[in-house]
Amino acid sequence: MMGRRSSTLTGPRWELTAQDTRYPDVFRTILKPPEKLYGIGERAALQEGLAIVGARKATPYGRTCAARFARLAAERGVVIISGGARGCDAASHEAALQAGGTTVVFLGGGCDRVYPAEHSELFQRVIEGGGAVVSEQEWDVPPMPYMFRARNRLIAGLARATLIVEAGLPSGTFSTADEALEANREVLVVPGAITSPASLGANRLLCQGATPIVDDDTFYDQLFCLFGCLKQTCASEQDEAVVAEDDPLACALQAQPLSMDELLEVSRAAGQGKSLSDIAVWVAHQVQAGRAVRYADGRYGPMANDGRCPERDRHSR
Repeated sequence: MMGRRSSTLTGPRWELTAQDTRYPDVFRTILKPPEKLYGIGERAALQEGLAIVGARKATPYGRTCAARFARLAAERGVVIISGGARGCDAASHEAALQAGGTTVVFLGGGCDRVYPAEHSELFQRVIEGGGAVVSEQEWDVPPMPYMFRARNRLIAGLARATLIVEAGLPSGTFSTADEALEANREVLVVPGAITSPASLGANRLLCQGATPIVDDDTFYDQLFCLFGCLKQTCASEQDEAVVAEDDPLACALQAQPLSMDELLEVSRAAGQGKSLSDIAVWVAHQVQAGRAVRYADGRYGPMANDGRCPERDRHSR
């Protein structure tokens, strides 16, 4: 399956050796610097940024968090780096593009053997958006399983910090965190539910001393420390925060997908006294406003920041 040829990406092609003056200096500091890099797109996109990685079989929570933090960083001029995989990686690249930012994809195999093949269109938009698709493998080398672990050191090596959104045990995402620590880079982690297999690795990293990202403010603090980015809160963000803080239903819905009956229980616990029909009307308004979406299993939950339903995307991959 991995050896199947995929559609060819178009754009400026380049090769960089370790002796080239344009070779990123940060790679010289990592274990086993790549001898040669093959890329399509803008060479200038290869600059220190923020790596965002997570589970391929991502939960709606994982995809939403990946998109959210990628967007916030990209809006402030930070390059988003990831591996182009299904799930959290793809959500990060997509959100960076939606924000008008720059993003870099590191592939396991050669750039002419795009994997996963269904992301060819996404990778082409990365190139057209001023980013780059890069590999240390020659153009036509098919991706093999061992190449992805090697690729992870490039993702972590180019980044000043790696943000782990979801990671199981064991997982490729967890190995990227190892590579970041090996390269003496910062590791940031979004906590997950202790009952979720997708967050076992992420939560373990927190126990080992990784920096927790528990909300936008903690993320802004890290952006400032790493890149000197100042917090910029627009009026719409402030309005949404006020609505969420004042409405128990909105808080619950943004935290996790819920059924209508579960939302009714939240309302009763908050003493709102809403009926099931009242809840249905409220949910309809949330969907219409773009703050929620109906998942494939009938529950309602947060809309990913790229405007798509994360649960539907997960089932379609």
